[in-house]
Amino acid sequence: MTDTTVSTLFPPAEGAVPRSDISDVPQHALHQTVYSAGSFFQADFLPQEDAAGLHVPAAGETNWLHFVGINDINVLKPLLAPYEIHDLVLEDILSRKQRPKIEDYGHYVFIAARVYQYTAGKLQSDQVYLIAGQDFVFTFQQRPLGLFGSIRKQMADSRCDIRNKPAAFLAYRIIDRLIDDYFITLNQYDHRVEAIDKTLFNANIDNNELLGRIHRLKRDAVRLRRTLQPLRDVLYRLAHGDFTIFQGEAGIYLRDVYDHTVQLTESLDASRDTVVGMMDVHLSFQSNRLNQQMRVLTVITILFMPLTVITGIYGMNFDNMPELHWRYGYFMVLGLMALVIVGLLTFFSRKKWL
Repeated sequence: MTDTTVSTLFPPAEGAVPRSDISDVPQHALHQTVYSAGSFFQADFLPQEDAAGLHVPAAGETNWLHFVGINDINVLKPLLAPYEIHDLVLEDILSRKQRPKIEDYGHYVFIAARVYQYTAGKLQSDQVYLIAGQDFVFTFQQRPLGLFGSIRKQMADSRCDIRNKPAAFLAYRIIDRLIDDYFITLNQYDHRVEAIDKTLFNANIDNNELLGRIHRLKRDAVRLRRTLQPLRDVLYRLAHGDFTIFQGEAGIYLRDVYDHTVQLTESLDASRDTVVGMMDVHLSFQSNRLNQQMRVLTVITILFMPLTVITGIYGMNFDNMPELHWRYGYFMVLGLMALVIVGLLTFFSRKKWL
């Protein structure tokens, strides 16, 4: 199933902004946005370009650097050196297997997150990192995802509220965008659950294929749960003012984002329970079908058992069997066999075994 088909069958959740098109964007790039209430600068750079071309923010301006597919430590270090980013943070940024977490380094906060998207029918994950300071925000991802294009486009408008807010507010908008993306993914997941639920009692569908699809959904739910749970913990700490940078207006908005993560977790748990229940229902349905088939085979066997006895008796090689020399003996035996079959079928029908 292609991505276009998926987007048609599984529309985005209400209120969530779908990812922007990334077909024509470079795989490795650095995007800079520098802004304040009275100034704005935005540009895109390729990794091989001279970093000296970056705009130097003035006092009171916020610098947002968005790194895409830049995994060279020799490129990252000079760009981040003026902000005294710790080496351990750089090490985490280069990793693709980080559990969601938040760490306070005094003058900035480091957040590791993960997002998911269904691609070609498979749940694919991507790491997203965020560094937020008093006057700077850095975001990192391994490949283009189309997540923050809408934010950068909004900021180009002079009426955008972000340009009048501190860096913490931009960090909030980025975090909120990540959580909104989960609504889209979970909406796609729910539609897949519904699609399988409608085929549970379809006798024509391949049993192994259906079990495989249910198992993949169960595994996807586990993956999403392992990310949402620690991500909810991160939002809890942010919303309750554990970090100086996010105290104030941004902290108030982050409480709403935390509520969204709670909603996502509860919705995912409900969907996961549905998947587990579907597997039990499917196995019970298959067992019931097998029992019905065995019942039919048992009835057929019982029908032939007395017939086998009758034919066995009259198939013995004895001379002193009066019925063998009777003119109507053959028809009598056939009638007896028919009477036995009719009697057994009537008995089974009254017992509702058929």
